[in-house]
Amino acid sequence: MFSKSCEYGLRAVIFIAQQSIEKNKVNISTISEEINSPQAFTAKILQQLTRNNIVKSVKGPHGGFTVEEHKMDIRLSEVVSVLDGDSIYKGCGLGLKQCDANSPCPLHYKFIEIRDNLKNMLENTSLKSVINDMYLEEIILKR
Repeated sequence: MFSKSCEYGLRAVIFIAQQSIEKNKVNISTISEEINSPQAFTAKILQQLTRNNIVKSVKGPHGGFTVEEHKMDIRLSEVVSVLDGDSIYKGCGLGLKQCDANSPCPLHYKFIEIRDNLKNMLENTSLKSVINDMYLEEIILKR
């Protein structure tokens, strides 16, 4: 459902936030390794997230990426919006260009419910709540 950049972006933000809670800044190579993503691709995603004030980039020998404390309350929908826009809430479940109530694909009406549930989950899930859930259970970002 998400683009690759959005998947990696969500993983990166969650990892950076987790490290930020522990007062750590993380560099691009560590992020890339921990979320199992290509380093150059991750760097481009992080530039976009930095430009949109989701994560903060600190330059210098003790620099790295961090999520500021007041940003821990952002909703996952904000990250998705920066990386994928709102197409995830409007696209066809089969990827067809022309799919709507007037010309529905075979999955159109079932997929509307899935999209609505996804939107609801993303809009009602904060970064902080994801991090808290990770501490309660053994949840990992790479397999």
